[in-house]
Amino acid sequence: MLVVDLGLGLVLLGLVARMLGSARRFEMVVLYITFGVTMSLTWVRLHATDLALVEAAIGAGLTGALLLDTLGRLEAGQRGVEPDQIDADQIDADPNEADLNKADKGDAT
Repeated sequence: MLVVDLGLGLVLLGLVARMLGSARRFEMVVLYITFGVTMSLTWVRLHATDLALVEAAIGAGLTGALLLDTLGRLEAGQRGVEPDQIDADQIDADPNEADLNKADKGDAT
């Protein structure tokens, strides 16, 4: 079982390194949620099931959902769109890319 423990440790370190090295906010949030789930598995391996449940519920679940909601609202605010009108595919869209698409269609202002 030492291999599993070492594997979990390496996965956690890899997730942190990738999270800190990412330039995309959506990817950072997804990696944060993945880190929380992996950390809860680590707590289970350490026989701390109470901490594992808290980590999964609050660390990965609730905090991850709040971060995703906040990210969606930030992205909507940058585009001048109401948060309720957000399409999930547009969350990580580059605002400059959207302007280029408008220019290609002749809709640029």
